[in-house]
Amino acid sequence: MSTSYLESLFSLKNRVAVVIGGTGELCGAMAEGLAGAGAEVVLVGRNETKAAARLEKIKAAGGNAWFHPADATSKADLTALRDAVLARSGRVDVLINGAGVNSPTPLLEISEDEFYHIMSANVKGILLSCQVFGEHMLQAPDGGSIINVGSASARLPLSRVFTYSASKAAMTNLTKNIAREWATQGVRVNLIVPGFFPAEQNRKVLTPDRIKTIMGHTPMNRFGESKELIGATLFLANSAASSFVTGAEVVVDGGFQSMTI
Repeated sequence: MSTSYLESLFSLKNRVAVVIGGTGELCGAMAEGLAGAGAEVVLVGRNETKAAARLEKIKAAGGNAWFHPADATSKADLTALRDAVLARSGRVDVLINGAGVNSPTPLLEISEDEFYHIMSANVKGILLSCQVFGEHMLQAPDGGSIINVGSASARLPLSRVFTYSASKAAMTNLTKNIAREWATQGVRVNLIVPGFFPAEQNRKVLTPDRIKTIMGHTPMNRFGESKELIGATLFLANSAASSFVTGAEVVVDGGFQSMTI
């Protein structure tokens, strides 16, 4: 198989990818993968220190990336982000929605404020981002690819993360509905569903007992590494490789969802 053939499937040269949540561990690795495939990558988040570290890593590897701050739950911020990217780069081909929050609060102690905060970050943010960037993609000659970052907890609710699990189930439903709506208009909308990848938002719930339980339900008997999300990201990002894929869940979980007892 020739190198040129593989490039036609997975190269993202002359493409622009916006990675919301790109300052985090998982989406940061996905951003590195997109840049490595030739895309111009826009990291989006609120932590400039983390962004600077990720940008340095991408650029050291020869990638092209820059940072734009934004609150993923603010339509005004997202609109300003889109307009800034279009003004600077002229297009948006790939959008990754990976910003999110979690909390291990016991059920009876979940406050309304916490509930709405998590639902806003994990569901409202997806809706607004798809609206804002979808408006551009629907008018673009090449359409676009939207990749939302889901969770294994959407299908199999996880203990101790009640609101998070509910929000990811809602995100999954919303993703599939948007995919159906835009299926004939050149915009594909899919989910990457990670299993257990130790990251900032879930380290606080990974107690020794919980880790033992997770390993007992993960056939590969280990956590995922952030770089292991890159292959699925490139597949969904490039229309040549996944031109007939929309409304799908690409699961990267070491077999977690295949395990019962």
